[in-house]
Amino acid sequence: MTVLERYESLKARVIKRKEEFSVLIDFIEKETDYLSAPASTRFHLCKKQGLLEHSVNVAENMLKLRNAIAPEIDEESCIITALIHDLGKAGMPGNPQYIANEPTAKQKQYGFGPSVPYRMNDRLTYLSVPVRSLYLALPHIHLSESEVQAIIYHDGQYVDDNKSVATKETPLLLLLQYADTWSTFVTEKKS
Repeated sequence: MTVLERYESLKARVIKRKEEFSVLIDFIEKETDYLSAPASTRFHLCKKQGLLEHSVNVAENMLKLRNAIAPEIDEESCIITALIHDLGKAGMPGNPQYIANEPTAKQKQYGFGPSVPYRMNDRLTYLSVPVRSLYLALPHIHLSESEVQAIIYHDGQYVDDNKSVATKETPLLLLLQYADTWSTFVTEKKS
């Protein structure tokens, strides 16, 4: 199954919040680079559609974890938070977060490209990825406190600012954090 087919399958599983989720998805797909952006500038899934593939991987892994250890957690909440946890990497409408890194004159002369295929867009006001994700999503969908916490702190202790949530994580945050880590360091290492 292609990443787009997997993505469509996940979207179809959102039933109770379908109306507002559809408004969010319509905005994401039409106004941002979510469907085409890389997941990073040079690390995991640094390629076209890398962000979409990563988000789908996280959602699928999160649902597996949910089914195994926390079936009481709402499935739709898992899908929504997983699909938008890194939405900020799409940048702003008409202004992507990552842009292709052009080769230098010397690289062009010898037929080489840049060693880093993408770079950060310096025309964007700096916001962390989770903050930008919420900035983009919240005008279109209501999120619970638990969903907001999961999105903001999904990088866990890899981010110094996240130490404030240590020992206060909701089960949803822990599922998203582990699914994100597993996707990045296991699932995506294979691809």
